[in-house]
Amino acid sequence: MQKDLSNYRKSYEKSALMEDSILENPLEQFQKWFYEVEATDGLEEPNAMTVSTIGLDGFPKNRVVLMKRYTHEGFIFYTNYQSEKGKALKINPSICLSFFWPNLERQVIIKGKAEKIAENLSDGYFESRPVGSQLGAIISQQSETIASREEMEEKLAEMEKESIGKELERPSYWGGYLVRPVSIEFWQGRPNRLHDRIRYVLQEDFNWKIERLQP
Repeated sequence: MQKDLSNYRKSYEKSALMEDSILENPLEQFQKWFYEVEATDGLEEPNAMTVSTIGLDGFPKNRVVLMKRYTHEGFIFYTNYQSEKGKALKINPSICLSFFWPNLERQVIIKGKAEKIAENLSDGYFESRPVGSQLGAIISQQSETIASREEMEEKLAEMEKESIGKELERPSYWGGYLVRPVSIEFWQGRPNRLHDRIRYVLQEDFNWKIERLQP
């Protein structure tokens, strides 16, 4: 079985990324780009990002996760701490996040270290979630095998009955991670595959070194 995809081509011509137009702080540059992506039609979830970790089996693994907040410190997402990614991050907190925004022909690639956020912050976000999402977080042993879909739905139905009239509490095995970046690369598609790539690298004095990469 094979399929030739060599004719899948497009010319990237929507924008440029030049040194005289970027901000000195990459987190502020990220915010600028994020606002521009939000304001442009054609993308339903601009906060969808690929999260890459090094698994316990030694292989990298990517999955799409929704970023829930970004601050001057970094990027926050939530998950089950006992999931495959949670176990991987406990052993090796090195992580890579990437955003692809085809509506503006842009990518952002973030390398950093992941750390658990404060429990009260995870509590606050958990309380803001719809009840169905809260129940899902409680009953799911994320990444573990299960015999059938029906078994999961039965667990949910049982939990729904048990929780009637009760306020649900965040389970200790579920919460947020903050990714503190050490490198952020901004990629802007350009014609003839001569794409713009600007990388910010965190220095020992906590300033950011800015450099252009060849496409």
